[in-house]
Amino acid sequence: MDTDERRRAILEVARRDGSVGVTALAVELMVARETVRRDLRALEEHGLVRRTHGGAYPVESAGFETTLATRITRLVPQKSRIGAAAAELLGDAETVFIDEGFTPQLVAEALPRDRPLTVVTASLAVATVLADAEKVSVLLLGGRVRGSTMATVDHWATKMLADFVIDLAYVGANGISREYGLTTPDPAVGEVKAQAMRSARRRVFVGVHTKFGAVSFCRYAEVGDFEAIVTDAGLPSAEAQRYSLLGPQVIRV
Repeated sequence: MDTDERRRAILEVARRDGSVGVTALAVELMVARETVRRDLRALEEHGLVRRTHGGAYPVESAGFETTLATRITRLVPQKSRIGAAAAELLGDAETVFIDEGFTPQLVAEALPRDRPLTVVTASLAVATVLADAEKVSVLLLGGRVRGSTMATVDHWATKMLADFVIDLAYVGANGISREYGLTTPDPAVGEVKAQAMRSARRRVFVGVHTKFGAVSFCRYAEVGDFEAIVTDAGLPSAEAQRYSLLGPQVIRV
């Protein structure tokens, strides 16, 4: 196996499993760990993976996106803390948009059930979480359902959103960077997110630290468009300070 073949194999494993470890790859590929580290550095330079301590995870792009089934297995404790902390920012909002994705779903689970609330979402999972809450009215946006995320997109969804004035939007992303803002692989998903941003008076980003610095295909918002960013303590405090200089309060939990 030559270098290019080995790096393609590493990327394939990363996309299949959601992450890779240096030691396991070295054993599987029968190469030195330093060779794997060198390969991961090269893949990171091409924007295909992000390295972590002892491994890497794939960066989502126009040609690759993890499924909801994969997302619900990774960094669950961190995502749960983010969801709970984000729900505490609800304030006096009466109408809320909750984005697709597992972390926004956990925000939905943490919302209070003892007060009237209208929730607008494109996510079938979010709608299911809140459907039996007596005081919560759920408006599910229509449109084409994407099987990978179980959420609706296209003009039906954006047209419905355009007719609403929403107090608070909880928005996720596949990548967030200070240079390129918030990005997602699919243009149809980006349009729904962009319309949610336009319709909302307040906006909160929710996402784990692995989203930071990653850049995907479609940009739909700037960092400064948000009043708050809620993430986990895996984001270094110095980096959190750099994001806060662009406008939002950065909350690490």
